[in-house]
Amino acid sequence: MKIYVDADACPVTKIVEKVAEKFKIDVVLFCDTNHILKSNKSEIVVVGAGSDAVDIALINRCESGDIVVTQDYGVAALALGKKAYAIHQSGKVFTNDNIDFMLMDRHLAKKQRMSSSKNHIKGPKKRTKDDDINFEMSFRNLILKVL
Repeated sequence: MKIYVDADACPVTKIVEKVAEKFKIDVVLFCDTNHILKSNKSEIVVVGAGSDAVDIALINRCESGDIVVTQDYGVAALALGKKAYAIHQSGKVFTNDNIDFMLMDRHLAKKQRMSSSKNHIKGPKKRTKDDDINFEMSFRNLILKVL
């Protein structure tokens, strides 16, 4: 088992590395050339900047039983299709039971944004310490389940 992180602007990379180190699981961080990552604990894979380049590289390396950390529902769906596990940076575990709903919700939200005359879309709320704690607990539970 390996842990693959869609690491472009991922706020939980250090938490992933800390937990993975305790369980002695290898971590691979994926980013594109627009991001600079440094780590003494993980392998770093840098791919060319391009639409979905990081996602494709990550999914190509992912195998059954691996864990993928991503906020991208499409990447999560592809990981599940390879019989891997996927978790969002919020701590929500993607499953075969919830991924279809999440993909449909994403599609409808995009449709609504495109039909709106507003050009400014509010970003996500600021990450809190509680968000990090929730992610770490959920991530540990997922690892224990996989092991």
